[in-house]
Amino acid sequence: MKEDLRKLFLRDLGKLEKEINAYRHESSLWLIDQEILNSAGNLCKHLTGNLKHFIGHILGKTGYIRDREAEFSKPHLSKAALNFEIASTKEAINLTFDQLNATKMQLKYPIEVLGHEMTVQYFLFHLLSHLNYHLGQINYHRRLLDKASS
Repeated sequence: MKEDLRKLFLRDLGKLEKEINAYRHESSLWLIDQEILNSAGNLCKHLTGNLKHFIGHILGKTGYIRDREAEFSKPHLSKAALNFEIASTKEAINLTFDQLNATKMQLKYPIEVLGHEMTVQYFLFHLLSHLNYHLGQINYHRRLLDKASS
């Protein structure tokens, strides 16, 4: 189970990287329009911050300090900077998953996040679904709004 989850996180972070790099213009990463209130750049910052905090910091003891507010504010980062954030998130995933085993996966997650206790394994599935929810938003954002800056 642990290795399957690791592979899925790394696969989907690779998809995030491909989506970010698929934007024709860097400025499109930061577009918002009408009811679309979060740009792809902000969602990328949010996803990497979220995973580096809840997996890297809480489980892997990486020392990462999250600034959630900054994930949804300026400054706008370049594609290269966003790619660096994705790469450092992959490193945090690998570091943490190297420390996990079947017993640790069944332990209670160290902090209560969703209003109830859950196992590490359960919360990892939650984080994976959260990643994919926002990954879908980024894909849609790119296809819908990138053409607006053409």
